[in-house]
Amino acid sequence: MPLPVFVSAPSSLSPQQNEVRDGIVALLAEQDFEARALGRSDYPADLPLREVYALARHCAGGVILGFAQFEAAGGTWKQGTPGERREAGTVRFPSPWNHLESGILYGLSLPLLAFREPGISGGIFDPGTADIFVHDMPVPPLAPATTTALRQVFLKWGGRVREQYYRQVAP
Repeated sequence: MPLPVFVSAPSSLSPQQNEVRDGIVALLAEQDFEARALGRSDYPADLPLREVYALARHCAGGVILGFAQFEAAGGTWKQGTPGERREAGTVRFPSPWNHLESGILYGLSLPLLAFREPGISGGIFDPGTADIFVHDMPVPPLAPATTTALRQVFLKWGGRVREQYYRQVAP
C-alpha cells in the first residue's frame, strides 16, 4: 500500500514544469508513495485552506515544488525601509500556496523535501528557514546521473516519511 505524501505545486504549469512535476511524482511512485494534492488527486468540498489542512493530516510527508508562477522585470524590495534595495533583473515568485502548504506540513511535523527553480526565494525556499535542504529543481531531460542522485535524495527523505507514517499508525 503506497504511503500518502502531500505534493505542493501549482495546478497551472508550463509543459516543461509539468514534465518535471510528473517525473518527481513518478519517482515518488517508484518508492511506493502516493502523491496527494488539492486539485489533482483530491478536490475540495470546503474552503481550500481547510481542505489542505485535512489532506495534510492524512499524509506522512510533503514535497514542495517551487515553480515560478510570476515574473517581474525588476522592482524594489522593502520599499521605504532602511533595507530597501532595487532589483534590476528579473524577479521570480512561486505560488503563495507553496508557503501556506509548507507551513501547514511543517506545523504537523512532517518530513519535508523542497525543490525550487532558479530565482525562486523567500519563505520556505530561503536557506535556514526550516530544518530542510532546498534542492535545485531538476531540468528535463534528466540525465541518468541526475535521476540516480534524485533517487538517493528520495530514499533518505523516504526513510523519515516511513518512520513518521508508522509512528502515526501505531504510536
